[in-house]
Amino acid sequence: MKLTGVELRRISLPLVSPFRTSFGTETTRDALLVRVVTTEAEGWGECVAMAAPLYSSEYADAAADVLRRFFVPALASVDHLTAVDVTPTLQKFHGHRMAKAALETAVLDAELRAEGRPLARELGAVHTQVPCGVSVGIMNSTEELLDAVGNYLDEGYLRIKLKIQPGWDIDPVAAVRNRFGDDILLQVDANTAYTVADTRHLARLDPYNLLLIEQPLPEDDILGHAQLAQHLKTPICLDESITSAQTAAAAITLKACSIINIKPGRVGGYLESRRIHDLCQSHNIPVWCGGMLETGLGRAANLALAALPNFTLPGDTSASSRYYQTDITPPFTLTNGHLPVPTTPGIGIDPLEAELAEVTTHTEWLKL
Repeated sequence: MKLTGVELRRISLPLVSPFRTSFGTETTRDALLVRVVTTEAEGWGECVAMAAPLYSSEYADAAADVLRRFFVPALASVDHLTAVDVTPTLQKFHGHRMAKAALETAVLDAELRAEGRPLARELGAVHTQVPCGVSVGIMNSTEELLDAVGNYLDEGYLRIKLKIQPGWDIDPVAAVRNRFGDDILLQVDANTAYTVADTRHLARLDPYNLLLIEQPLPEDDILGHAQLAQHLKTPICLDESITSAQTAAAAITLKACSIINIKPGRVGGYLESRRIHDLCQSHNIPVWCGGMLETGLGRAANLALAALPNFTLPGDTSASSRYYQTDITPPFTLTNGHLPVPTTPGIGIDPLEAELAEVTTHTEWLKL
């Protein structure tokens, strides 16, 4: 293929309810979409960077800038472009993995559409449906939390993840266990909100039989996680710390975690995600697919990834209605706690023209 043009599209999609974590509260998904046009086909990618650099150092405006000024011109110079060319072509540019992931996904989507191959099959999927969990944000009260968890369980979600932070951790977990019992799959996510000094406090979560505690310490504190793991019975899962197969290998070697959350945007794309999956599988480290409030475009691709064999824990690939009243694609609907893996070529889904236009705030065409 040869790249002939790229569209950068900004959208603002209201969430059905505010989503609060230890680093902030979101009420809308301010997203950057990437559409590539090649000599063979078109493809879509979704950049998961937030509007502000809160989850990571990346943010949507910076992603658009680096795509416009550096990444797209670099790919335009490649005469026989395939998805595997994206990473080596952009390797000289440091960081900006979320922007790289969006561009790689769009190129991969176009390539697979041209060849009539689904992304799931390309990555090595072995399942036709994926078990789904749901991420529950920090609430204003315990009763509000219990109502939300009860509603999600009624909808059929197979696993509950509670966002936690200092001052909102032990009591909410205890309340959920007391109300819903020990049989529900329950885990917590700290989004880097604690330090090693909180070890004794975090150990108070051990009696609640959690699947895992996700990213309790800052992302660059791999050694701290290794130390923490020696004192907790609750398995440690790394999220923000895992930015590549190389960092995953280091974390595994140091015994900083026993589970890994793979987010394609965070690690630079679905091809690197597959490498991390394979690495973890070879070391008997289970993985699951995290979420970043993706629209149906990102959700479809995540489902393809989550259908690989070592994704043995329910991920955050929730139904479209978890976040959006109206998505920009046909909605993904939960059935018996599962979502179907797309089977048509590429990422397996297209945006709905009217719905996409309704939430679009800006478009920019990069003619090459």
